[in-house]
Amino acid sequence: MINNDEAISVLNGLIEVSKDGEEGFLQSSQSVDDPKLKAYFLHRSHEVKQSVYELQALVRELGGKPADSASIGGYLHRRWIDIKTAITSNDNLAVLNEVERGEDVALNAYIDASKKTLPVAVNQLILRQLKGAQRNHDEVKQLRDTFEFQAH
Repeated sequence: MINNDEAISVLNGLIEVSKDGEEGFLQSSQSVDDPKLKAYFLHRSHEVKQSVYELQALVRELGGKPADSASIGGYLHRRWIDIKTAITSNDNLAVLNEVERGEDVALNAYIDASKKTLPVAVNQLILRQLKGAQRNHDEVKQLRDTFEFQAH
């Protein structure tokens, strides 16, 4: 079993990755012209925001200070979405490709965290949120595949 400081560190890492996802989905909603895709991204942003609140609450319960910002890598990823979107002028497929790339990072972060020996409450939350990260990843991939098929 790891101590609370290590658990808090793992949780704060997931908070940063999740905030990246929340902001990435929000930004992506502003970068697409398809109304259903825009609504999907907004809904996902809201759901990820709820996940962040859960992670932050657990960090507080463990006596830690929760992360409250996204990671540097996430910031750079969102800037890449900005550049790519500007170049391709709201190309839905280009945005979905970038969102899928971001979801790969989130999914891998949750998988890595789920393999650690953590307190039961921490592990339970991570495993539950891992299911959501997997769902987001799979849905984004399916949307990307659909838009890619329609483009041809």
